[in-house]
Amino acid sequence: MLSSTPDGQVAAYLTNQYPHVSHSFIRREITALEALGIRVARFSIRNSAADLVDPADRDEQRKTRVVLAAGFFGFLIAVVRSIITYPVRCLKALRVAISMGRRSHRGVARHFAYFAEACWLVRELRSVGAKHLHAHFGTNPAAVALFTRILGGPPFSFTVHGPEEFDKPEALSLGLKIHHAAAVVAVSDFGRSQLLRWCQPSDWPKIRAIRCGVDAAFLNADPKPVPDTNRLVCVGRLCEQKGQLLLLESLADLRASGDQAEIIFAGDGPLRGVLENRIAELSLKSAVRITGWLSNEEVRREILAARVLVLPSIAEGLPVVIMEALAMGRPVISTYVAGIPELVRDGENGWLAPAGSKSALVQAMRRALATSVDRLTEMGSAGARRVVELHDVNKNVRELVQLFGVLPTPAERTSHCVTVPACG
Repeated sequence: MLSSTPDGQVAAYLTNQYPHVSHSFIRREITALEALGIRVARFSIRNSAADLVDPADRDEQRKTRVVLAAGFFGFLIAVVRSIITYPVRCLKALRVAISMGRRSHRGVARHFAYFAEACWLVRELRSVGAKHLHAHFGTNPAAVALFTRILGGPPFSFTVHGPEEFDKPEALSLGLKIHHAAAVVAVSDFGRSQLLRWCQPSDWPKIRAIRCGVDAAFLNADPKPVPDTNRLVCVGRLCEQKGQLLLLESLADLRASGDQAEIIFAGDGPLRGVLENRIAELSLKSAVRITGWLSNEEVRREILAARVLVLPSIAEGLPVVIMEALAMGRPVISTYVAGIPELVRDGENGWLAPAGSKSALVQAMRRALATSVDRLTEMGSAGARRVVELHDVNKNVRELVQLFGVLPTPAERTSHCVTVPACG
């Protein structure tokens, strides 16, 4: 079990599902915090996916405690103890749960469950000496963190990625969560602007734009020359918001006009069956391959083997894969959505198209195919410089440390970091 240092320099992380194949940015953030000498206790509300393929994710799984592993009787005991120990706090938390539940599409009963999870979590946080709790995503992890704070737990903050929080801010009680939080992080300036809309002006100073980052594996690597190939790669979860169906239709139009492009979909997800059917309908079987989930190293190989990365998202926060592709020297085709234009500059390190516009996407893909590999390599190098400027995880995490208030002493920085073992 994690033990507190004399000064109690321990931070806790709470996520809905961690580790996860699409949450490598959280793992990098935690690693960077530990490199600064901060001890990090990992908590995940649900179990990790069974299909973790990356060794680093499997290692994180062993360090993470799962809240729902407490089970019904574990939560019952935690709730009873909480009511006996601090009844006034419990009453306040339950009132807030009812208020939030009435606004939410998930209902009051689900928010009672969040309250029970918080009763269990607050005791765990005390046992490890956590001085701050940070949640990723403004959905149920932020709700549990809020109830934990009301019950007497440590100050909390949370990172909002989008697009879900921006789609239904009132149903998520986003303004209330911001009000109770010690700090709120947006991953882009666009994201911060959206959060300002849903809280009181008095809470604006606590909202900071701190970008997700990539680590030395990307930052220190020399951008590789772009290969002379017509292969494009699309990396990410196969779902509606990533625009993959539109990408297939655009590919069909390209090939019909004589451009022999091919696309690799590196990822998996709920839209896979729909995509496979559409590939057959458009007669694209020879031009499209879906890989399924890959390890980080396998994803890198797919990106390096491609001419450009294409991600025609219709709803986003700021995809980490765009940072990774640019860091490796690959230009990016994407859309004018959320924080993407803050990183991808049209004509400089990639191309941008209006979201949902097939004609604009086809035009951007055609430009990428017609551009010389020397020019593409120059664009990739410009993208790599942009990533170093904005998305160095070791630099950005220092801003998080200031928000957490858990900066370690010099002696602690030289000691080994200890983490919480997994439940069971």
